[in-house]
Amino acid sequence: LLTTWGGVTLTALAVAGLVAWLVCAERADRGEGHARALAVFAGAVLVQLLLSGWAPPVGGWVADWLAWSNLPWQPSPDRALLLAGLVLVQLATGNRVVRLVLVTTGALPARPVTGGTDGELRGGRLLGPLERVFVLGLGLAGELTAAGLVIAAKGLIRWPELKAHADDEHGGGIDKVTEYFLVGSFVSWLVALAALVLAA
Repeated sequence: LLTTWGGVTLTALAVAGLVAWLVCAERADRGEGHARALAVFAGAVLVQLLLSGWAPPVGGWVADWLAWSNLPWQPSPDRALLLAGLVLVQLATGNRVVRLVLVTTGALPARPVTGGTDGELRGGRLLGPLERVFVLGLGLAGELTAAGLVIAAKGLIRWPELKAHADDEHGGGIDKVTEYFLVGSFVSWLVALAALVLAA
């Protein structure tokens, strides 16, 4: 990235976007500026996409390792780095984005509450990244139907728990836990699908 002026500019903008994202995300953890943090993240990604033509081709040890490894699936160095970045975004960053959207839409309180909505459906912080990586992997393999089945299976598996919780609370309808599940799931899938679009 530092071999051309375009690469230097992209690197500087990426560092500035990362610092701004970390600062805003830290403030969001303290209960303020959730929408601002989302806007900074979206802006930083958009700037990198709009100026991606300045990026120099990937070479050096990455290209050397790919040539040496002789993997059965041989991506170009540029594509290998892109896919690695997209997979990494599905992990902690994806969880952070989902939480920010949940708080911004009111599906979660700004500060975690003991016994709150996010405690009702345990495992989301682990299942979310696994699900996003799985959907991304299936999409890259051209198995979009299988990815759809994964999404449908998640709803079927959670349905008894959601129904029981809604019945216990007020006799049916969409309650806070169901709203949390729906909004969180759709945002999580959108993070994976956006990565799939970039990879395509």
